[in-house]
Amino acid sequence: MPIVSQSSHSILSSAGSQRGGLPFMVLIERRAATLRQRLLTSLLMVVIVLTVLLGLSPAQAQTARSKVALDLQLVIASPITPKLNWAKDVNGMRMVKVLVVSNSTDPDLVALRADVLAKGGSVYLRFVSVSAISAMLPANQVAAIAARTDVQGISPDRLTARTASTLEYMTGALTANVRTYSSTNAYSGLDGTGVGIAVLDSGIGWSHLNMMAADGKTTRVVKAVDLQKVGDATALGVKDWTAGIDASASLYPSSKTISNYETAINAAGTDRSDRYGHGTHVASVAAGRGFYQSNDSTGMAPNASLYDVKVLDGNGVGQLSDAIAGIDWVIYHAKEYNIRVLNLSLAADSTETWQTDPLARAARSAVAAGITVVVAAGNFGQSATGAERFGTVSSPGHDPSVITVGSANTKGTTVRSDDTVNFFSSRGPTRGSYIDTNGVRQVDNLLKPDLVAPGNKIVGALASDKAGAGGSWAYLPVTYSVLSSPYGTSGQQKAKQQLLNLSGTSIAAPAVAGTVALMLQANPGLTPPLIKAILQYTAQPIVGANLLQQGAGLLNVDGAVQMAKALRTDVRTAVEAGNIAPGASLLASGKTMPAKTSTVNGQTFNWSRIVYAGGNQIVSGDALFTQYQPIYDHRLVWARGVARRATVTFWPVATGVPANTYIKSIVAAPAPNQSLLTAGVVNATSLAGTSSKFGQTGTFMPTATLSGWLAAGSGTTLGQGIIISEGIIISEGIILSEGIILSEGIIISEGIILSEGIIISEGIILSETGQTGVSSANDSSLLGEP
Repeated sequence: MPIVSQSSHSILSSAGSQRGGLPFMVLIERRAATLRQRLLTSLLMVVIVLTVLLGLSPAQAQTARSKVALDLQLVIASPITPKLNWAKDVNGMRMVKVLVVSNSTDPDLVALRADVLAKGGSVYLRFVSVSAISAMLPANQVAAIAARTDVQGISPDRLTARTASTLEYMTGALTANVRTYSSTNAYSGLDGTGVGIAVLDSGIGWSHLNMMAADGKTTRVVKAVDLQKVGDATALGVKDWTAGIDASASLYPSSKTISNYETAINAAGTDRSDRYGHGTHVASVAAGRGFYQSNDSTGMAPNASLYDVKVLDGNGVGQLSDAIAGIDWVIYHAKEYNIRVLNLSLAADSTETWQTDPLARAARSAVAAGITVVVAAGNFGQSATGAERFGTVSSPGHDPSVITVGSANTKGTTVRSDDTVNFFSSRGPTRGSYIDTNGVRQVDNLLKPDLVAPGNKIVGALASDKAGAGGSWAYLPVTYSVLSSPYGTSGQQKAKQQLLNLSGTSIAAPAVAGTVALMLQANPGLTPPLIKAILQYTAQPIVGANLLQQGAGLLNVDGAVQMAKALRTDVRTAVEAGNIAPGASLLASGKTMPAKTSTVNGQTFNWSRIVYAGGNQIVSGDALFTQYQPIYDHRLVWARGVARRATVTFWPVATGVPANTYIKSIVAAPAPNQSLLTAGVVNATSLAGTSSKFGQTGTFMPTATLSGWLAAGSGTTLGQGIIISEGIIISEGIILSEGIILSEGIIISEGIILSEGIIISEGIILSETGQTGVSSANDSSLLGEP
C-alpha cells in the first residue's frame, strides 16, 4: 500500500514492479472469485503457521490473524525473507518493523511497550495522533502481540509517497467578498495572514520568491523539519535493527530527549530543501505570492505562514511511520504556532477500514485537535485502458473527518461553466473494510470525495537550491522538462522565480487548504467539520458529474468566505468548553443567512446546498448554519452506525508555557447518548434513491440534479433530528437506514469497475502523484489532461 503524492495513477504499477511488488489490480466484482480463492488459500496457510509456530489455538490464531495486515501476514508465512524496507534477517532471525495500534485506555501504552521488549523487540516511537507505537519485532512474535486484548491492529511500516493568477480567478478568490487588487502587486482583503498551513510532503523551497513575505526578503516558511526515518528513531540516536530499546519513554516537553529530537529534525535553511519538487509546488498553490512576474502564480492565501514537514525523499517516497510522526509534530506544535490547516497531498492505497487504518487515525486525531485536514483523493480514477474506476479513494482520504478533494479540469480558462472532473481523479465510494465477528467482510462504502478543486496544469513554484540555480532543479522538472518548458529552460528562467505546471488531486488539495486559511482569517472560530460543511454547501455542481465523481461540486471561495463571515466567531471555544447547546444560534450578531448564490467572473450560479453527514447521508437546509449542529464538534466522528468521540489531554503546565499548549494524547471512545443533527435540518438522502449507474440514481445521481431539487424545496425536514441512543443511531424515532450506498449487487449487475485496494508487497507511501515516475508522455495525472 503506497502513500503517494496524487499526481499519477499508472506509475504506481510500474513502481510496484520495479520494487518487486505486485501491480495494481482493477477488479470487476463478478470476475474476482478466483483471486479471492487464492487469497483465502494463502490466509489459511497463515493461520496454520501461526497455530504451529506459536502454540496458539485455532481460534486464537484466527483472532490474531484478523488484526494483522495482509502483506505482513504473507511476509511472516514466507519461506524466505523478502527484500523490503520493513523486513530483515538479523542474526538468523527474521525481524519486521511495524506499527502496533492499540485500543488501550492507557495513553502511555506501558504494558504493551514492556511486552514488545520482553519478546525481543524494540520500541521506537509512541505516537500522539494514533494510540500506537512504531516498533521492531521478531516476525514469529507478531501474532503473540496481536493476540493481546489491548492491540487493535498491526501494520508493516510501509513506505509512503507523494501523491490575479488564473487560480485566483477561477476559484472565486477575486471578488469583493475575498480580495481585490488595486494594482499588479497591491491588494486588499483576505490573504491568510496569521494562519499557519502545515505541508506534509517532500519539502518546501523556502528561498523561492513565491514563499516570501511582502518585503520580498523574509521567507514565510516559519519552521522546517525533516521527519524522514524518524519512525526508526534514528533521529534519537538509536541504532537501527537493534532489539531491547524503548526510545519513546522520555519524549515529553522540556526533556533533554525532546530537545535533542527537535534539534535533529530541524531543517531550517537547508540548501536543497525539496529535491523532488512536489512539496514546493503544493505550498505555492496553497500560499504562493507570485504576482511579481507576468506569469502570475499566486496561490490562495498569499500571506499565510507555512510549516514545512518533510516526510518524503528526493524520489517522493517515505515511510508510513514518518508520515504519522509528521502529523504528530503538527499536533504537538499546533497551538504554539497557530497551525490551523494541514495539507496531505500524499496517499496510501489501503484496504483497511477508516476505523483502523493508521494514517486515517492519525489524520482524524489532527482534526480532533482542531486542525482542518485537507487530503488529496488520489489519482486512480482511470485504468490503464481508460476505463473509469470507482472505489479508488486512497488513505487517509477515506476517513470521514478529513476534507477529501478531487481534481477539476478548468480547460485553461477562468470561465467555470466549461469545467469538468479530471478522468484521473479518484472516485468514491470508499472501499476500506474489516472482517466482523462472523467472518464476513464489511465494506465502509462512504461518500467521497467531498468536493473538487482545480488540479489540471496548475502553475506553481519550481524547487531548486537556495540560490535558485538553474543547474540544481528538483527531480520532477529535470526529468520531465515538459512541466517547466512553458516558462523557459533552466538557463532562461530567473533564479528563485522558476515555475512549472503540475496536475493531480495533490494540486487540487492545497487550493482547498489555502481557501480554509482565508476562511479562518475571516472567522477564527470555525471548527474543522463546520468548515467542511461550508465548503460543500457553497460548492458549484459541475454539470454531468455525479456524487462519486465530484462530491458536492467545485470549490467556490467566494461562497465559502461569505458563509464564514456570517457565523459566530466563538464556535470553537464554545464547543471545547462544552457550553454550546444543539440548536443554539450560529449566526453572528446582526447577520443573516447569505443568498445561496455567487457571482464569479461575471457568471452567477447557485450553491450546491449539499452536505455529507454520517458517511452516507445527505443533508441540507438553512438550519445547518442558522443553528448549531453537534456534528460540528471536531472531537466527534460519525460514519454509518459508528460514532466515536475523542478526548484530548495536554501535558502539565510548564514554566513560561500557557496551559493546554502541548497535546499529550488523543484517545477515542464510543460517543455518549447525544444529538447529532437537530430538528429543522433537511434530509436529502431519499431524494437520491437506489444507486444505479445506468439510471443515474443514488450515488450516481448528477450532483447538479440533486442540487436543483433542493433549491426547489424538495427533501424531508427532520422533526426530531438524529440522535445516538445506547450506541444506536436513531432518526425520527427509528433506527437510521443504511443511507445512500453503492450496493454489491449493483456492482455485479452493472459491471462497474471497482478498485478493492492495491496489494503491493513493499507498500510504498507515494506523493499524491500515485507514482514515482512517469510511464509515458500521456500520463495525465502528472502532466494534465486536455
